Formats: sequence, structure tokens, C-alpha cells
Amino acid sequence: MNLTISGPAGAPPLVLSNELATTAAMWDPQLEELERRLTVVRYEHALRGSVAELAEPLLEALGRVGMDRVSFCGLSLGAMVGMWIAAERPDRIDRLVLACTSARFGVRSQWATRARFVRAHGIGQVAREALDRWFTPAYVDRQPFLDMQLAFAPEEYALGLEAIGGFDFRERLGEIQVPTLVIAGADDTATSPEEGAALVDGIPGSRLVVLDHAAHLANVEAPRAFTLAVLEHLW
Repeated sequence: MNLTISGPAGAPPLVLSNELATTAAMWDPQLEELERRLTVVRYEHALRGSVAELAEPLLEALGRVGMDRVSFCGLSLGAMVGMWIAAERPDRIDRLVLACTSARFGVRSQWATRARFVRAHGIGQVAREALDRWFTPAYVDRQPFLDMQLAFAPEEYALGLEAIGGFDFRERLGEIQVPTLVIAGADDTATSPEEGAALVDGIPGSRLVVLDHAAHLANVEAPRAFTLAVLEHLW
């Protein structure tokens, strides 16, 4: 796993963890502001069939560069990785941001069906459908995010879908004891603000911020508000 590290040397480290089938460029709207204060670590998932298998290589990579304790901001699948680490390895997390995510994404069989479709027919149709969940109708600059998805191998994409479908953290939220901010997009149909509220109900001491005029990739549609919410939580 390759880590991209930027920002001032010696500043507190923040890991940014992506949505499925996106690259580190997903965080470009946040990068300039975050780099002024933090050592920013970006990476791309080494896709496997479970969230635990996504988290463990990341922890190993962070350990190799001497980052034994970090703050963590993940969106959707990336936030699932953050939940797992915060519960399993709380010694590795300082502060946690969970954006546009849920403790349980629908029914596992639906994700398995989607994974089979991708293996049989490729990524194109599923990727285009994802864009309608990721963005509100008002957001038109979608092509870079379609290109990100289409660059993934179908098998990797399918494994990511299976990791999402197999994740169920509803009974483990109380194990997350680190300071946690939950961010939701007001117009997110994939992980609604109500699902964000359910995370807050389960994670002790956590709080919810809902961003207007944003769907699932809220960091892209409401970049300034998203960045300020993260910085306020970390500082």
C-alpha cells in the first residue's frame, strides 16, 4: 500500500480514507486547507472482501512510516474502515470523522448481486448508477468520478462491494470511545442524515453535522463546510 504524505513535517497526522472506487484525488477540495495545519496522509484501498482486510494493511503501512497514532477521516467505505480501527485498535486513533456512512449498508444479498453483475458485465452500468447517489442533480462535474470508477478492475470493484455488504457494526458502535464527529449530507439518499443520527446514538460522546446541498460525496459538493467541520473537530 502506497501512502501519499503532504503538509508540514511534525504536524499532527490525519489519514483520509476514500469511498469505494475513488482515488486520493477525491480529497482535492480539502487538501490545501488541511495541509496548512496537518500532516495529511492519503491512500487508496487495497481492495479485499472485508473491511478488516482493508484496515489491516493500512495500519501496517502507517506503522512503517512511524505513524502509530493518527486522526482519521473516512467517507462511506473509508469511514467503515475508521469504525473498525477505532473499535479494534483504539490505541491507533486520536480523533475520528465518519462521513456519509452507516453502521450497516442495506441487505448483504443486494451487494452480493451487484458484485456478481460487475464480475459478469463490467463496471460501467454500476458506476454510472453510483453517480446519481453520489451527487445531487445540481452537481454536473461528474466525469472525473466516473473515470475513477472505470479505471478499477471489475474484480477489485466487486470485492469492495462485498466488503460493504458484509459490514455490520450496529452492535459494536459503543466500543468506539475516541472523540467522533459524524458528517451527513442533507440530500444523501445512500446514507441519510437519519443513519448519521443512528451512529451518534450508538457512539458515546459523538456529534452530528448535516451539510446542506450535498449528497453522498459531501466533501465534494460542500467542500468548505466539510473542511471547516473536520478542522473544528480536530482542533
